[in-house]
Amino acid sequence: MSVPHALLGLLEQQPHHGYDLKRLFDSYFAPDRPLAYAQVYSTLARMEQRGQVRLEAIERAEGPDRRPFAITDGGRAELERWLHEPLLPEPHLQAALYAKVVLAILSGRPVEPLVDAERHAHLERMRELTAIRRDGTLQVALLADYCLFHLEADLRWLDVTAARIDDLRRQILQVSETR
Repeated sequence: MSVPHALLGLLEQQPHHGYDLKRLFDSYFAPDRPLAYAQVYSTLARMEQRGQVRLEAIERAEGPDRRPFAITDGGRAELERWLHEPLLPEPHLQAALYAKVVLAILSGRPVEPLVDAERHAHLERMRELTAIRRDGTLQVALLADYCLFHLEADLRWLDVTAARIDDLRRQILQVSETR
């Protein structure tokens, strides 16, 4: 998730102060993993240095002063560029699950318990996401679906890896012996 681009998109609607931006970001994009206030304000500061946002007049109110930010023309141009530029398809040929399997083999540890533990963790997360999807708004349901599809792909990969583990072990150990 590109936090700067999400903030630009939220600011395009109307100026907001950091507290509102954090609340909106969490609501739309990260209902189960809220953004830290410090990240919001540090991101806004970097975007202000790049000329993508500007500080509006400080609102004096009871409590702390509110510092609303507004998107600039440069920020609109950056948001437009990002929205029209396709994201790089993932995953790249580097994955944490694969690395764990290879390292387990190299260290002489059994891989099967690792694969089983990963499978169990993935299934548990899928149950959680299914409940979230069932009880959530359409926005939350779509985010949950996105995560569920990725978890399903990981589960398929774990099954294929488990079926090929002996061949993988042989190949990895042959490579490590020749070094």
